Amino acid sequence: MSAAVGTVLDARGNPAARREHILDAAETCFVRNGFHRTTMQDLAREAAMSPGNFYRYFQSKEALVLGLAERERQRGMALVEELEQAGDRRGALIGIIERYFLALSCETAILRLDIWSEATRNPDIAAMVARGEAEARAWFVETLAALATAPGCDPVALYEAMHPLMKGIVVGRALTPDYDPAPAVAHLLALIESGLHGSRPDADGTPDR
Repeated sequence: MSAAVGTVLDARGNPAARREHILDAAETCFVRNGFHRTTMQDLAREAAMSPGNFYRYFQSKEALVLGLAERERQRGMALVEELEQAGDRRGALIGIIERYFLALSCETAILRLDIWSEATRNPDIAAMVARGEAEARAWFVETLAALATAPGCDPVALYEAMHPLMKGIVVGRALTPDYDPAPAVAHLLALIESGLHGSRPDADGTPDR
C-alpha cells in the first residue's frame, strides 16, 4: 500500500487529519507544477481521493492557498510561543530567523514565491499575504524594541532595513539551486545587532558605523 493511500486511510475518520493530508498534497503539486498549471484533478490524484470527496474539503485552488497560509501562520505562532516560553526574547528572535530563513527549504521558498505572485492578481490571496506581513512586522518591531540596548535604536526603521534582506533570502533560495542562505542570514543578524545598539542602517541595509 502506498504512503499516500495509507495516510488517507489513517485520516478517514478524522476530518482535521484529512485536511492536513490534502494541504500536504497541494503543497507538493504547487511546488512541482506551479499554481496555474495544477488542476483540481491533479490535487485529488495526489491526495489519493476522488474529486467529489476532495471538493468536500476545498472548493478551489484559492481555498487551498489560503489553507496553506493559515497553516503556516498557526505553525509560526506556535513556534514563537514555544521559543518565548523560555523568557529569552533574543533567543526567540534568532530562532525565528533560523527557522524561516537559514533552514528554509527550496520547496518552501518556491511556494512562497508562487503565493506572492498570485497575490498580485487575486485580492483574497493579497489580503491574506498582507495580513501575514502585518503580523510579522508587528512581532519583529515589538521584539526589536524590547531588545534595544541604546536610545538611538529605531525598531521600525530597523525592521524596514531587515525586510528586503529577508525577502531576498526567500527569492535566492527559490531561484538558485545551490544557494546558501548562511552568508545572507549572517548579514541580517549583524544588521540587527548593530541596529539594536543604535547604528542606523544605510539604504542598502548596511549598518552605518
